[in-house]
Amino acid sequence: MQHEITQAIPLLDEQGELTQPGWARRLLPVYDRSRVRGGPLRLKERDCYLVMNRQCALALTISDNRYMGMDSISLIDLWEGWQVTRSPMRLMPLGGTGLPQSSLRGSCARAGRGYGLLFQHEGEGRTLHAHMDRFRDGQALDAQILLTQEPEESIVMCTPFEKPGQFYFNQKINCMRAQGKVTLGDREYVFDPEDSFAVLDWGRGVWTCRGTWYWGSASGMVDGVPFGFNIGYGFGDTSAATENALFYGGKLHKLSQVTFHIPRKNGREHYLAPWTFDSDDRRFRMKFRPILDRAACPSAGVVRSGQHQVFGSFTGTAVLDDGTAVRLKELLGFAEKVDDRW
Repeated sequence: MQHEITQAIPLLDEQGELTQPGWARRLLPVYDRSRVRGGPLRLKERDCYLVMNRQCALALTISDNRYMGMDSISLIDLWEGWQVTRSPMRLMPLGGTGLPQSSLRGSCARAGRGYGLLFQHEGEGRTLHAHMDRFRDGQALDAQILLTQEPEESIVMCTPFEKPGQFYFNQKINCMRAQGKVTLGDREYVFDPEDSFAVLDWGRGVWTCRGTWYWGSASGMVDGVPFGFNIGYGFGDTSAATENALFYGGKLHKLSQVTFHIPRKNGREHYLAPWTFDSDDRRFRMKFRPILDRAACPSAGVVRSGQHQVFGSFTGTAVLDDGTAVRLKELLGFAEKVDDRW
């Protein structure tokens, strides 16, 4: 039985331990940075947005890992089959990035040589701004995106690790409508809220130096109803709860364990061959047709990250809590495997 947190609680006790490992439908646990233990250089905080339609995807990240900060902009052209990722790193930000303690409100901004990022959430919508000189083939990138119609429920995870003071506090918000555009030189990519959706990956915590995780997400319309899902595993002790969930009409439907079946060729993962997914409660059975692998291996000193974020389409069946079967056909999203040392 997975433990659901149903009322507002402090996330951490005075010793820096999670008060309740488990999951919630809203941001009920309250994050207080002053209660974090486990070493002054081990706290990691990040806001990651992905905006997507059938033509392209835009990924934006601001992170502060105390000893290292990373700001990232990715543009993925799904029609032409290319992607560019630029991830400037900052030495020893030590929490000075100013990421808010709650996803419910607040803004953060970063600027460096030739680039800038601004995430704002002060009213009912969220606005994302990005600029980078010489992003691709000497051309500058500019993006202005408005996110609206945030669903009532999302998946919130309070996940412990083995060592005292280590935890991961995470919220994934699917199915936000996206409106705006990205310009790259004289090219323009338009996000229309009728067919463009965004997901927020909001994370705070103290976790292990090395880790491997699997994550998948999709958002869109199915038979005229907003539908999305979040699936994943491999990060921390998930015995109290998994992050697997369906979102239908703004409501969360909780899943059990989901397994990623990544094909292999010559003893290695073959990321661009078709994948499959299934859950032990038989409520999630999907086939995944890859379109593009956003492979990236950023590094700085001892920091390494091996990422394969594969974009493609999902076809299969997802079953809601009441037994209703939602049948998907080529719903766009992504699935990834990441190996980090940081």
